[in-house]
Order: sequence, then C-alpha cells, then structure tokens
Amino acid sequence: MIRDITIGQYYPEDSILHRLDPRVKIVSTLLYLVSLFLFKSIPGYLVATLFLTSIITISKVPFGYIVKGLKPVIMLLMITVVFNLFLTRSGDVLFHKWIFTITEGGLQTAVYMTIRLIYLIIGSSLMTFTTTPNELTDGIEKLLYPLNKIHVPVHEVAMMMSIALRFIPILLEETDKIMKAQIARGADLESGNMIQRAKSMVPILVPLFISAFRRANDLAMAMEARCYRGGEGRTKMKPLKYKSRDRIAYGVVLFYVAAVFVIGRYVPFHVWIF
Repeated sequence: MIRDITIGQYYPEDSILHRLDPRVKIVSTLLYLVSLFLFKSIPGYLVATLFLTSIITISKVPFGYIVKGLKPVIMLLMITVVFNLFLTRSGDVLFHKWIFTITEGGLQTAVYMTIRLIYLIIGSSLMTFTTTPNELTDGIEKLLYPLNKIHVPVHEVAMMMSIALRFIPILLEETDKIMKAQIARGADLESGNMIQRAKSMVPILVPLFISAFRRANDLAMAMEARCYRGGEGRTKMKPLKYKSRDRIAYGVVLFYVAAVFVIGRYVPFHVWIF
C-alpha cells in the first residue's frame, strides 16, 4: 500500500505537458478542479472524461501508474458512496430494508460524486507527475508575487510547499523500510481488530517521526551553511517566461471550462442519443 502512493512524485518524460510553464499547469489544474463542480449531467461528465483522457495521452504518463495512486483512497471513495447512497432521499425508492433505503437520487449522487473524486485525484496528480518540485516552487512564487506588496512571505510559503512535496516520497520510502524492519523482528501489523492495529502502528510512527525531525534538522543546517536568507534579492537561473504553447494551453483550458459548463447544464441528454 505504501508503494502505491504516488502523490507528490515526478514522472520524468518528454511530453508537451512536461514542457509547459508551471504557472500554466497550476492555474489549469485549479480551473479543471472547479469545472468538475459546474455540471450535474451525463453530457458534462462525457466532456470531462474526453478532456482528461486527452491530457493523460499527451502527458505520456502510463495509465497504470496513474491508477495506482487511487488505491490508497479506495476507502474514502467507499465511504463517499455509502453516505451518498443511503443518506440522499430523493426520487423513486429502488430498495428498502429496515433502516436502509436507496433512492434514485441517492444512487445518482453516489455515482456522480465518486466519478468527481476520481477525476479530481487524477487531474491534480497529473500536475505533480509532470512538474518537478523546483518548477512548482517557481510557479507558485511567481503566481503569488503580487501578495508581496502586503508583506506576505511568498517565497517562504512556496519553499515550504516545495519541501513538503519533496518529503512525501522520502517519508513513504522511510515508512516502508521501518515496516519491513518491524515485520522482520516479528511484529504483526495486519491481524487483530482496529484498536490492535492502531497499537501496532506505534513502533512505526515513533521512529518515523524521529527520522523526519532528523531530516528536517539536517536540511535546515544545510540551508544555513549555504547562507540561505529567504527570497529577498534572489535571482533565478531560469526565469519563467510564457511561450506560444503556454498561451495555447490557456486557451484550450478556458475553452474546455466554457464547453463543460454550457454542455453540462444546458444540453439535454436526449440530444446526444439522437
């Protein structure tokens, strides 16, 4: 399960999506996430599916690698399905037994919300798959630059986010090593009830926290040894500049958002059938 977590990892590849300006990918990802909540109809989901499939194809990231990142959130998806399925009471009753009632509206809401969560996770993961942590830092800092006028430490905020993303795969690898070491010493991490499993995680969390604090301290010492003093007066070796492909990408994303809004809200489903 630990190895299936791909959040924050970069997948090196030579694609158009990898070569885009990080600001374009950050803004486009935000617009895409917002677009998932602009429609509640099958045509809207078809347009979103077509757009997401095209982006995955352009990125050249293997589909199996992307889907692998969904395994850690399967439990969240199941909880979402159950809550929406049994707590939404609208439309005709499809099933009723004791206190459990499934209605047409509940089934529709459960399916739509599950698809939204899956698309949301895949879309946001594509940004980290195709953007290095350094590029993300530069892109976030550039986008938040106007906040410097009201004395917001933009560079420090971007640096913290970059370090957090960079530490995710490191901590996952460290967790995997600790779990294997504990299992080799006879620890049972999988049997028992929920309380027993929670107690068995203590021998893993304690050394993991110690290792994380040690890495953070080493990183702080390394930054101080290199005379790091924040973003004031710093220059960029590769300053970000928009190119023609970046402007085209903005246009494509804006066209998609407008299309999914109009089609998802104003085009009836029977138009797509006949």
